[in-house]
Amino acid sequence: MFKAAVRDGIIQSDPTDGVVLPRKRRNEAALMLPTSEQVGTLLEVAEDPFRPMLALAAFAGLGVGEICAVQLGDVELLGRRLQVRRQVQRENSGGVEIRAPKYSSERTIHLPDGLVQILARHVEARGLTRHGEWLFYGRDGNPPHQTTVTYYWRRARAKASVQELKMHDMRHHFASGSIAAGCDVVMVQRALGHATATTTLNIYADLWPTAEDRTRAAADRLLTGALGDPPDPLRTDGGQEVR
Repeated sequence: MFKAAVRDGIIQSDPTDGVVLPRKRRNEAALMLPTSEQVGTLLEVAEDPFRPMLALAAFAGLGVGEICAVQLGDVELLGRRLQVRRQVQRENSGGVEIRAPKYSSERTIHLPDGLVQILARHVEARGLTRHGEWLFYGRDGNPPHQTTVTYYWRRARAKASVQELKMHDMRHHFASGSIAAGCDVVMVQRALGHATATTTLNIYADLWPTAEDRTRAAADRLLTGALGDPPDPLRTDGGQEVR
């Protein structure tokens, strides 16, 4: 903006020239990745209907606005799929606005069996039957907005003693687990609804194995194929088991 102002003759010089930006933290240090144990504890202490909301973030990678805008017709329990078609945006008046997902990130999420069971129990408990019904309700028949989710999140976080975590970290949990399972950057990008693979790499690049990691793993597989499982050096000494 300052450079454009200089070009247009509005100001004579760019006051940001020479400003040194702060050093960017490495992504692996900046990311807060919840452990599986922490996520499990949060699910145990979470109240209904927040438990399925939390599960959609941790095991399907949905953002809070997307979770709030899920309708029953978006969930195919038998097909184990969920369609992300819209998101909830909180209005200044306290109401909600329904709009398309940002970056045109409509997408299909393939649900794990455990998450399907959580959603099926929620649908049954709430007595939901019509495709156009909201999976989660706020006030006046509208879907909830982020403030409601934040309220439930803070209560669950306090009970689980994980004050350092944020609700958005549940998406990081999903992304890191997908990467650990061998998903490539395009698969993770599509699952999270990022506009480009560059966005995904800017956040999670440090979580993918390096060339050295792949080379070491390949060599380990070759060695195991030739010699079997190598002996544990901490349990053997000169071919004899250490006791």
